[in-house]
Amino acid sequence: MALDTPGWKFFEKHLQFFIDKDVDGLLASDYNDDAVCVSYDFAIKGKDGLKSLFSGYLEMVGDIVLRSTDHWRETDDSILIEATMDTSRAGERKVYDIFVMKNGKISYHFTGVRA
Repeated sequence: MALDTPGWKFFEKHLQFFIDKDVDGLLASDYNDDAVCVSYDFAIKGKDGLKSLFSGYLEMVGDIVLRSTDHWRETDDSILIEATMDTSRAGERKVYDIFVMKNGKISYHFTGVRA
């Protein structure tokens, strides 16, 4: 899938931070200071908590390669994505993410992962 939209460009940049394992760059570029990440297992608010969450996630999965973007939808202030990733430590991962944006950065990140 190759889109030339603001949301798609944001997602490509966002994913590259994970591929590069650049959590500090990810947070500075893509998340508002009071951003919240929510899953069925947790709700974390603020960049310190998000840094711990994403660092632990990258430690668990290792290297990431995007295999496919399975579903995509964006609006002026949201991005919904389902994708399949190949990882060096956790194998295939199906990711389901919703980003609610404010001022070009994520304010709410709803996430789900299936092995």
